[in-house]
Parts: sequence; C-alpha cells; structure tokens
Amino acid sequence: MNSKLKHFTRFESKELGEQLIHSALEYKLDPKKDHQKGAGKRIGCIFLNPSLRTRVSTQLAALNLGMEPIVLNMDKEGWALEMRDGAVMNKGTVEHIKDAAAVLGSYFDLLAIRAFPTLTHRDEDINDFAFGQFLKYSGKPIISLESAIRHPLQSLADQITMKEIFAEKRKPKVVLTWAPHIKAIPHAVANSFAEWTLGMGHELTITHPEGYELDQRFTKGATIETNQAKALEEADFVYVKNWSSFNDYGKILSTDPSWMLTEDSLSHAPKAKVMHCLPVRRNVELSDEILDGNRSLVQTQAQNRIFAAQSVISYLLDS
Repeated sequence: MNSKLKHFTRFESKELGEQLIHSALEYKLDPKKDHQKGAGKRIGCIFLNPSLRTRVSTQLAALNLGMEPIVLNMDKEGWALEMRDGAVMNKGTVEHIKDAAAVLGSYFDLLAIRAFPTLTHRDEDINDFAFGQFLKYSGKPIISLESAIRHPLQSLADQITMKEIFAEKRKPKVVLTWAPHIKAIPHAVANSFAEWTLGMGHELTITHPEGYELDQRFTKGATIETNQAKALEEADFVYVKNWSSFNDYGKILSTDPSWMLTEDSLSHAPKAKVMHCLPVRRNVELSDEILDGNRSLVQTQAQNRIFAAQSVISYLLDS
C-alpha cells in the first residue's frame, strides 16, 4: 500500500488502480464488511456545483463504512467564497477560502469536494485553481468529487465496470466518442476516462470532430480518429461523452447529430457495450434504443459509483 497518498484527486498508478478496483468489487459483494472502520469519523461532502450520483453514492459509501457524511451545497447554502489570495473583499464575496476551508478541515476527518471549471479562464481551469485552494487550506485528506479537469471517482467506477464485464484474456478495444450536446460541457470526465484507461494499460481510441482535441496531458498514447465509424469497428466498450473545445476553450464548434450513438453506429461492433457517466441527453448524445437496450452499462456504472467511493474512503482511512 502506498502510505504516502494523502488525497484522491487523479490517477496515481496501475498498482493502486488494481488495488482500488479489487477492493471495490469485494465491497460490492459485501458492502457492510468494514462497517466499523469509519466509526466516530465524519466526511464533509462540499458541493460548489450540482450533483445526483456523486452526492448520493459518496454518502452511501461512507455509511457502509460506519462513517457520518454531512453534505453542504456551498453554491446554495454557504457564503459566496473569495478564492483569490490577497483579495480586497469589498464586492460580492463574503468569506475567504482560507477561512472556510480551515473551518471545514477542523470539522471533518475527510473532505470531498466538487468544483467545476469556469470554461472561460483556461489557465485557471487547467491548474484546478478553485480545487487547489481547498487542498492548500483545509489541512485534511481530500477526495475529488469532480474538479475542473478530472473526475477520478467516476473513472474508477468505469474501470470497475469494465473489469466486471470483460472476461476475455485479450485487451479490450476501448473507444471514447464525442457526442453532440446543447451546452458547453467540461472536459473532466473525458480527461479522466482517458487518463485511467491508458494508465491501466488498455488500448484507447478517441474519436471526435475536428477541433475537439483534448488536452494532450490526458490523451498521450491514445489513437485519435476523426472518423467515428472507423473508430467504432469491433469495439468492446464505447464510452459516450460530450465535451467543449479545449483549444478554442469552452466553445461549441459542432452539434452534428450524426455523432449521436445509435444501433446503426454500432453495426460493425456486434459485441460493444455502451457507457455514459450520466446525466445523459436522450436522443441527443445517445438514442433510447441504446440506453434501454442490452448494450447499455450506464446503470451498472452508476451502481459501481458507491463501491468506487467506498474503496477510496476505506483506503484513505487506512492511510
């Protein structure tokens, strides 16, 4: 065990990934087997942005370990935070992150933070500015519930799902495909899925229209293909996700409906299973026939979010 790991914010190593996947699958078989591990401890789940699966799954994971989870929707229930060091607070912000994070750190044994990107200030986003301020000032181990550039709990759940489903001895063919959307969507899920899939030693093809290249920090080693039909041939897993432009930061360059994944899209991938992190825009990103059919793994992924979080919380409690 890597006793030096103090936070869970990114992919660290294949060894740790395999350990967390194994632990999660054990918890799935017996969720309450370590029910006393977190007794007398609290985890603070701090949301600067909305959540459904991440919020509930993290609470359930903590409860499975006997830990008390407390949720604060900071965007609705807390004071407007000032994130910048040295700021003169004579405008809209009420409380500085130095003070808020320090207080939260004193209240909890673990903190779990969700902080989305601005999609307007690229340099701040790629450096995970808001998330980094919590890391700097809280003084406690932190779990990422999605940051500006990564969503590691989702990606761990995705790896758990593929491990659970794929029984063949060969490496699976994994494809991450862009899909259309009506809004500018962050890069965190796509970045993190690429980072974890490549880090765990899988072969990855990423397919998207021209102009939707992701940050190369996350995609180095992947095959990039702008022809979706070619990319999908003989795929074992197809991960569907929209993201906005990275180079033309935060912009929507295409809403081409032909990129929506349908059964016709998978005519040359008879074994393909389809993944999506949810929430999903039905019949925009994915067709009903896919989501409601036998190919879909989206509900399995969502269930595995509990055990991904449980394995990480358990690991940090041990560390």
